[in-house]
Amino acid sequence: MRTSIPANLKLGFLGAGQLARMSALEAFRFGIQVSVFSDRSENEPVQFMTPFSISGSFESIDDLVAFAKECDVITLENEFISSQILKEVQQKSGTPIYPSPESFALIENKLIEKQTFEKAGIPVTPYQLITSESDLKSFGEKHGWPYLLKSSKGGYDGYGNETVRTLEDAIKAFEKLGGTKGHDIIAEAFVPFTKELAVQVARNETGSVVYPCCETVQENHICVAVLSPAPVPERHQKRAQELAIKAVEAIDGKGIFAFEFFLTENGEILLNESAPRPHNSGHYTIEGCISSQFENHVRAVLGLPLGATKLNAPAVAMINLLGTHSRSAETDHISNALATENGHLHVYGKVQSKVGRKMAHFTLLGDDLDKTYHKAKELTRNIEI
Repeated sequence: MRTSIPANLKLGFLGAGQLARMSALEAFRFGIQVSVFSDRSENEPVQFMTPFSISGSFESIDDLVAFAKECDVITLENEFISSQILKEVQQKSGTPIYPSPESFALIENKLIEKQTFEKAGIPVTPYQLITSESDLKSFGEKHGWPYLLKSSKGGYDGYGNETVRTLEDAIKAFEKLGGTKGHDIIAEAFVPFTKELAVQVARNETGSVVYPCCETVQENHICVAVLSPAPVPERHQKRAQELAIKAVEAIDGKGIFAFEFFLTENGEILLNESAPRPHNSGHYTIEGCISSQFENHVRAVLGLPLGATKLNAPAVAMINLLGTHSRSAETDHISNALATENGHLHVYGKVQSKVGRKMAHFTLLGDDLDKTYHKAKELTRNIEI
């Protein structure tokens, strides 16, 4: 456990997007220096905030080792890197990486993730590795059509996912996702669910803390809103929290982790996906909880005592603000949102807007969840980015 914070302590982020940006803001609050590694050609949100920025490739050991040697601790913003590369970088640089390469290896793609949690006794959505046309056919016959085909590595916000309704659809999607080029593709059954839930857990050598169970509202495979606490019976909230803690322990995780669940029509909680980093489902915690997921991300990977996760209000609603134009980013029509008591706007600092791209979010605290959610939607309805 860390008991002091030296002025020159430097925390490095692999990835320089909005998740690293919001974690970096918490690191700055503790007087910690921040360094970022970007694999993008465009300027990313964190690169405007710190003089310590390196661009390179997530596949280059040399690039990553050079970056790691300049940092005291490394952490992740995304999963677009391999555990073997992380392991080599840690060994060659001597810089610790959290979550550890060993933990990351247990969830680094969707197939391994399912196998890890299934082995730990955690219920997961029905799945199968697909290697042939006969697999596509047999999975549909066993679990029903339609079902999902997913790229095992790198998918997000609907990218890398295809809904298939017929064998012809499935064959085309398998090729589109890279199955014919050797990429691992998994099939997942559609689950008859009533709610999509999420729970964040922070864990390190000082212990673990679990956030309230929230509901994620999805449209076209993109989360458009988060409601906390989830409007489901308390027993379901507690069950999701218990499974999230069990999942972190199964990988001996150190850091912040997010878990997405399905609440089925018969009341079962199934683990759908995990993330070894802060997650869109936890953005509401910035104002909604005593310590945000981003603060506990920093605390966890640096070995600091973890902060409390209790809600600051009876109801919290978060609205994702997606790009409405393809243009240089500009957030318009924000007056009503900014003028609202207990309303909080966060703009991520992305230079270029694209339709459907996550550009900002708005969080509203209140006393009644339905009313708070309705008001948050009304306040953000006309915002354009």
